Amino acid sequence: MSNGVNERFDFAAPLPALADVPHVHMIAVGGSGMSGVARLFLAAGVTLSGSDNVDLPVLDDLRAQGARIELGYDAANVADVPDGAVVLISSAINEANPELVEVRRRGLPVLHRSQGLAMLMRAGRGLAVAGANGKTTTSGMATAALVAAGEKPSFAIGANVAGLGVNAAPGEGEIFVVEADESDGSFVVYHPQVAIVTNIKDDHLDFYGTSANLAHAYETFAATIAPQGLLVACADDEGSLALAQRRRAAGARVLTYGRDTDADVRIVAESGEGFDWRMSLRDGDAVHDVALHVPGAHNLLNAAGVYTALVHGFGLAPADVARGLGAFRGTSRRFEPRGEAGGVRVVDDYAHNPGKLDALVRTAAGLKDDGELIVIFQPHLYSRTQHAATGLAAALDGADHAFVLDVYGAREQPVAGVSGALITDRMTSGRGEFTPTADDALARVLDVARPGDLVVTVGAGDVTHLGPRILTGLKTREGEVEG
Repeated sequence: MSNGVNERFDFAAPLPALADVPHVHMIAVGGSGMSGVARLFLAAGVTLSGSDNVDLPVLDDLRAQGARIELGYDAANVADVPDGAVVLISSAINEANPELVEVRRRGLPVLHRSQGLAMLMRAGRGLAVAGANGKTTTSGMATAALVAAGEKPSFAIGANVAGLGVNAAPGEGEIFVVEADESDGSFVVYHPQVAIVTNIKDDHLDFYGTSANLAHAYETFAATIAPQGLLVACADDEGSLALAQRRRAAGARVLTYGRDTDADVRIVAESGEGFDWRMSLRDGDAVHDVALHVPGAHNLLNAAGVYTALVHGFGLAPADVARGLGAFRGTSRRFEPRGEAGGVRVVDDYAHNPGKLDALVRTAAGLKDDGELIVIFQPHLYSRTQHAATGLAAALDGADHAFVLDVYGAREQPVAGVSGALITDRMTSGRGEFTPTADDALARVLDVARPGDLVVTVGAGDVTHLGPRILTGLKTREGEVEG
């Protein structure tokens, strides 16, 4: 799959009605996206079973809600799944998975996770958030703003929303917020009333092959917006702006947002530091002030997109949206504090492509107090590292110390000549160091970290587990110093 066509799923095929699905079985149900969909099916009263090969805390949560969840993949896990059931998987599930082999033998319908989510969305008015960077934060921001405005939305997002504690939940209101992942082409299934496109960057080229194929996928996504619906596109991003212009020319309803002077909803003033940021938005003849409590100028841009979608797509009052945006406190693994030890703060972040990493480093650099910024970055996927090494290196050049782990391959096999060193070799600051293992990186952080420093663990792989180890190591080091 390198041409942007997902040959395992027919995303244009009609989906069964939720009322006609008595049972859903989910393979790898513990993943962040899958578990969220599982919560929603259970809340809708659908009998649910599933399996995962990792014993994650979320599995017990799902069991407590009535799901039958097995640990490990085995054909026996689907023996009691009835013939009328639907099986949900993600693109990461290999065709050799024994449960998948068995359900295909039985002829049960196998759908993508996104198709299951689309089934759940049918009854509501959808808000789908797409883009290479910012879609999780923007989706969480939209959800928090809607909750604060009293709208009671349903939502399914790739990370827990601070203050809500979950990544997915049903709501009593009509609006359904979904993070629309473009990585495997499945984001075309939602048919939302409103869509936000934060940016279009060269990512997931292992699937799309070319930039043109990627741009075409976003075009297809935008064309699925409901009639009389709204596309909200960032005017500051070349790819998103080009999409907006093409959709306008095709007669679609489009609004742009950003700092660009031609944006329909424009940021005309902004300021901020730490976790307190403010902006003034010009919307027609009116100017509205928005205060945020999450760090970074990039989040002002995300908030402008949410404002545009909720006010002009769903008819909410500008004052309610502005107030609701101020209630957002972030999502998990998006500049998430892990703790402090020995005067050193440790933060974790999911950034894994050049745009995300650049925004993260810029934001962190403004929050490091009088110390230094130490970034531990784990590249995610060999294909992304190969295509984006130069951009990742440029982003890391903004750190005082950058320790780069070897590649977290996930679903991919190693590629000759592709490692974390590919990134550090392209850094121009002289402050990058290839530390292949987590142990290597931990040792170097403990060597260089001093009171006042900010340490950020970054990446979409298992680097997130390094934060607690760093804190423990710092406490031990301080004890040794004091003793």
